[in-house]
Amino acid sequence: MTDVYLEIGPKKVFACSVEWPGWCRIGKSEELALGALVDYAPRYRVITERAGLAFEPGDPVIVERAPGGVTTDFGAIEAIPELDGRPVAAAEAERAVALLRAAWELFDGAVAGSPEELRKGPRGGGRDRDKMAAHVAEAERAYARKIGVRHKPFRDPSGLVAMRAEIAEVLATPSDGGSVVSGGWPVRYAARRIAWHVIDHLWEMEDRRD
Repeated sequence: MTDVYLEIGPKKVFACSVEWPGWCRIGKSEELALGALVDYAPRYRVITERAGLAFEPGDPVIVERAPGGVTTDFGAIEAIPELDGRPVAAAEAERAVALLRAAWELFDGAVAGSPEELRKGPRGGGRDRDKMAAHVAEAERAYARKIGVRHKPFRDPSGLVAMRAEIAEVLATPSDGGSVVSGGWPVRYAARRIAWHVIDHLWEMEDRRD
């Protein structure tokens, strides 16, 4: 079985895997969100394979429902479920970082292999390649502050590389489940949120370059 929690907003629902950081999908109902999660398992397997991990998920089992909000409906996870307050052992932390590194590598590869101009969405919107890459980097800079990693805006790619190394170092450290810094995030949630954002834009870029 695959443990899943649901983040329930006023109009949208996210289904998120507890064990596999970043494997989260959205729908207009609990059933549609769970269906989308299952449908995307083959695409998530590409990430687990890059991380060197076996991925054979079972049927999703809902272990928690967390209240979401306007951010949920906008299309981003925001709720920190109670289960993220559980301690994180070294093996789980190292595994989460391996998956996050794999997501980073695949996203960077997609950026390198995509044209600057991407196919527009159904309403004519969507960022092109360079703006999407910059958005992901800036979002990570904001997320990093939630785990005590602070960097000024990047002047060149080395800044992003350095920040990601620091993020990985923090997330690879075992935790008692509490927030890393005052007002920040617990490591399990941080790994999920950062990985989800990278993966979501990885899949968007793959879909819009074809």
